Amino acid sequence: MTKAKGTTGAAKAKQNVLEAAPMDGEKREATLARLALGPGPRHATVGNSYAASLFSDNHPMDITASTGVIGDAMEKARQGDKAFASNILAAQAVALDTMFTELARRSAVNMGQYLDASERYMRLALKAQANCRATLEALGKLHQPREQTVKHVHVNEGGQAIVADQINQHAGGRENGKSNEQSLATGPAGESPAMLGADPQGNGVPIPGGEGPEAVPDARWHKSRRA
Repeated sequence: MTKAKGTTGAAKAKQNVLEAAPMDGEKREATLARLALGPGPRHATVGNSYAASLFSDNHPMDITASTGVIGDAMEKARQGDKAFASNILAAQAVALDTMFTELARRSAVNMGQYLDASERYMRLALKAQANCRATLEALGKLHQPREQTVKHVHVNEGGQAIVADQINQHAGGRENGKSNEQSLATGPAGESPAMLGADPQGNGVPIPGGEGPEAVPDARWHKSRRA
């Protein structure tokens, strides 16, 4: 029986070499700094460390290929493509829900004899459940972003009007929507009643349609009457 030959040391070393061309007029030091501090190569290195266990030693992860995958995802995100983020959130929600059911099952198994272990498993299960719910909420907001509409209101000359309406659409309806309407309008005399104000001479404010001031009863009179 012939065994599959493993990857040689030289081939493994080549897998960890990032192939990248410098930009026009860019020095070698600047190229290394751009690659080392950029999000693509850094996250590709971390991703390879965790994803390497998915394959055998005969198929090591290539840093250049992984950087290209992450670069493609970042480019799609810049263009407004939500498919990659949606797929990740959906997959994470499924994984978290799977963790919840397994941890809850282990909690139930230890319920009768090992109460402490049962409680620990249940705490972990509830954490997975909460993270699953948060992931699903993030997925819903990704496809139903908040919208803001502005209403136009006609006012008289010299008037001011500010009307704003925010709509947060969830499940086809309006939830958490808040309408903040404020309208300040003034116009020429005769089109709207004038506001009452203080007289600069110190006189009282006139009361339209009144019959004159009434006499204020004496406070002592009221006191003697109550007595």
